[in-house]
Amino acid sequence: MNFPERRNKFQETLLHGFSEINARIIGWVILPDHYHIIVAVESLNLVFSMIRLIHGRTSHEWNLEDNLTGKRKVWYRFFDRVVRNETQLNQTLNYIHYNPVKHGYVNDVYDWGCSSLFMYYEEHGKEWFKEHWKKYTPSTDFGKDWDS
Repeated sequence: MNFPERRNKFQETLLHGFSEINARIIGWVILPDHYHIIVAVESLNLVFSMIRLIHGRTSHEWNLEDNLTGKRKVWYRFFDRVVRNETQLNQTLNYIHYNPVKHGYVNDVYDWGCSSLFMYYEEHGKEWFKEHWKKYTPSTDFGKDWDS
């Protein structure tokens, strides 16, 4: 997903796929080498099936496009986490929105387009974001090893 067009298309595919299983999509960020998505679902089995489907389709498509069929593995693994309360949910949302800065892709979260940040920005405005960040800033070790 090193190309912006590929990230944009993957974002569309991911959001469409999760809407098909009636997941409530809470937040996401798509980076060149990984992504995070927060969804509310009735069954984790639906999530596992959708991720397998999306990963299978995109890896096949990208390997064909890059002439690397049989030469690379695009997706290695995925992890699920249960969000237990509103504080953890909001900390996780802040964490994923900050991820492009954390990994050095941009200096400002507003400079990264493949994120749910703009959905929240349009709905609540910049002041809400400032307050949300102050109230739910994750601890320094929050999300440790999520991206490795």
